[in-house]
Amino acid sequence: MPQLYDIGIIGGGLGGLTLAIQAAQQGYAVVLYEKEEYPFHKVCGEYISMESWNFLERCGVPLNSWELPKINRLKISAPSGKEFSYDLPLGGFGISRFKLDHALYETALKLGVKIHTATRVTDVTPEDEHFMIASDTVSSNAQVVVGAFGKRANLDVKWGRSFVQQKATKINNFIGVKYHIDFPQPLDTISLHNFKNGYCGISAIEDNRYCLCYLTTAANLADSGNSIPQMEATILSANKHLAHIFSTARFLYEKPLTISQISFNKKQQVMDHILFAGDAAGSITPLCGNGMSMAMHAGHLALEQIGLFLHHKISRNDMESAYAKNWQKQFANRTATGRMVQRFFGGTATELFLSVVGQSKFLSRKLIEQTHGSPF
Repeated sequence: MPQLYDIGIIGGGLGGLTLAIQAAQQGYAVVLYEKEEYPFHKVCGEYISMESWNFLERCGVPLNSWELPKINRLKISAPSGKEFSYDLPLGGFGISRFKLDHALYETALKLGVKIHTATRVTDVTPEDEHFMIASDTVSSNAQVVVGAFGKRANLDVKWGRSFVQQKATKINNFIGVKYHIDFPQPLDTISLHNFKNGYCGISAIEDNRYCLCYLTTAANLADSGNSIPQMEATILSANKHLAHIFSTARFLYEKPLTISQISFNKKQQVMDHILFAGDAAGSITPLCGNGMSMAMHAGHLALEQIGLFLHHKISRNDMESAYAKNWQKQFANRTATGRMVQRFFGGTATELFLSVVGQSKFLSRKLIEQTHGSPF
């Protein structure tokens, strides 16, 4: 019989790794499955709200010694090219997932977390009071299982999760494209440039590089003959700021990283006694810039209830219901606000929306506060 772990985690992104680290710090036996090999790049905006700074340091990441760019200004351009500027009261910092995830992975290993890389989980099945986690190469048993496997995974399809079965709409059929570039933008500024049915963010990361990541519809790509370069040359470059970036920046990837079938529909936080964290539990639209902080915070919330269950202070059902309730309390309004704001981006209403928000410091601050959390 495979070893019985206290906690089994599927997915080694920020939510999964920080949950594993916290659990190991508290003495729990943890196994984690990740389908890739560290270090690796991910499609991600790579801007993290300052709400997560202290938490990451508690997880063993030496952020202070890395001299990362601090970001406190937001510039947004409408598809027409007209620009608007805003302050970011809490602010954030830039760091690549290549660097951050690898650092967390190494910390988790030092703490005794058993990590299976290049291993795809194929199913999770209940057995008495624990679960069997099956993969293509190795299996494990765990008392509690947490799915932290991103926006859409093979398990979502296998388990028939509700958001997978919904028809394609304006909020559930996106593609994401990411590059690292060399481009002269102020280190303290994140830029968000709108184009037809999409938007593109540019912000500084470590080593004087910049992350360029954009989100658009699958229809835009289809209209461009399924050619990313063609889409960038026509649809994105209709915005003069993006035209300048794509014609003058030095692109550091031979080809971009991509992800498809991105959905921002509501998701369950618990299903068949499996807890979900990170994007598997619910995604905030990338223009809000807080998906990574939400992923880590969700793992933190999950562990509070998991610990009570493992110490026999609450039942499994109480653990699940309390976690779902706490997730909704912390994130439901943020994700809903993100979906609402996204409807005004990448279309004809963008400039009017930005003009109205830009003329009211109260309104702009309120929207930013609604999509950000507090340090945890």
